[in-house]
Amino acid sequence: MVEIRAKNKISSEILLYIAVAGPGIITAIAGIGASGITTCSVAGARYGLSIVWILILSMAGLALFQEMSARMGAVTGKGLAALIRERFGLRAAFLVTIVLLIGNIGNNISEFAGITASLEIFGFGNLKYFGVPLIALVLWVLIIRGSFKWVEKAFMALCLIQLCYIASGFLANPDWSKVGVSILKPEIISEPGFIYVAIAIVGTTIAPWMQFFVQGNVVDKGTGIGDLMYQRIDIIAGLISANVVSLFIIICMAFTIYPGSIDTFKEAAFALNPLAGGRATLLFALGLFGASMLSAGVIPISTSYAVCEALGLERGIGRKLSEAHAFFGIFTFSMLASVVIVLIPGISLVSVLLLAQVLNGMVVPIVLVFMLLLVNDTEIMGDHVNGPVMNFFSWLLTICIVLMNLFLIFKNI
Repeated sequence: MVEIRAKNKISSEILLYIAVAGPGIITAIAGIGASGITTCSVAGARYGLSIVWILILSMAGLALFQEMSARMGAVTGKGLAALIRERFGLRAAFLVTIVLLIGNIGNNISEFAGITASLEIFGFGNLKYFGVPLIALVLWVLIIRGSFKWVEKAFMALCLIQLCYIASGFLANPDWSKVGVSILKPEIISEPGFIYVAIAIVGTTIAPWMQFFVQGNVVDKGTGIGDLMYQRIDIIAGLISANVVSLFIIICMAFTIYPGSIDTFKEAAFALNPLAGGRATLLFALGLFGASMLSAGVIPISTSYAVCEALGLERGIGRKLSEAHAFFGIFTFSMLASVVIVLIPGISLVSVLLLAQVLNGMVVPIVLVFMLLLVNDTEIMGDHVNGPVMNFFSWLLTICIVLMNLFLIFKNI
């Protein structure tokens, strides 16, 4: 009888986790995206395994802020921008979300650029003026017409495509003892390029849109205070998954191209062909396609969450178009603007992506400071405020991110 009760308890625990799972995994995997793939590819090709420990530390840092976002959503039942508006006023929320909107369009352009690059690797580059709008239309219909559960299932399926990077990593025949040493024994290369790439890894790992998406998604899912433990497991599972995918991208580059130089995800994929075989190239391209598709759907949703919450408008996936026309209108505008810009002949996408990076650098420390002030407000969070240890590491990480982003901005300018 005791054994049966134990089995039933375990089964119920698993079912509760499955019910809550989604926001953490989707946010972490979507955070990789085309820019994350580029950063990890460049890092692995130029510096091999010496950069791995930076990746793991940045993911651990992201765990702090993702947990705070999920906790605020579960405790208050409100999104991050709504809490900023209520606590700091409409002007503060509006300014943050407008800059976020512009930066997110830039981020989304990089995702459609990733979709375009994957089509070119597969040999369909001449169809990009047809293929990219078609893919955008599929995503638009899914999110506009689909229920919350169907949208979440589609996003989770796109997350699974990232397993391609693990397969391509194995095809590179890595020396696992060297991988283990690189994780346990941090290495710092004393040259500006290493520092720049290390900061870029942190910058692509902790993006401002992630905090708005995970909190809004937790609210839409109806996660409550009683589900916090399972939501934390979801966040940890997502971060581990994203960390493994990013790690295998670096491993793949470290054991094939290193020491070498690449600048784009397309160069990385084609460089694998003579070194690890055509299968590795195709798997890399398939992973790029899935990652870009996922982020191209998630980032505009985070924009819609933020703007509608800041203005006190109705929002949420799974609602009818007539119930949340502003939410879906902002989502549509973000998608349409990104597709149009990425398909303009001769446009310098590097300049657009640079602007997005600078705007992200400006927004993320502001968002993190707002989050820390909100999560420590007893009137908002009650007994669920941060503890002293979490506050110490959170503020320390925020200060480090501010300094890192200032370095990136001034270096790019």
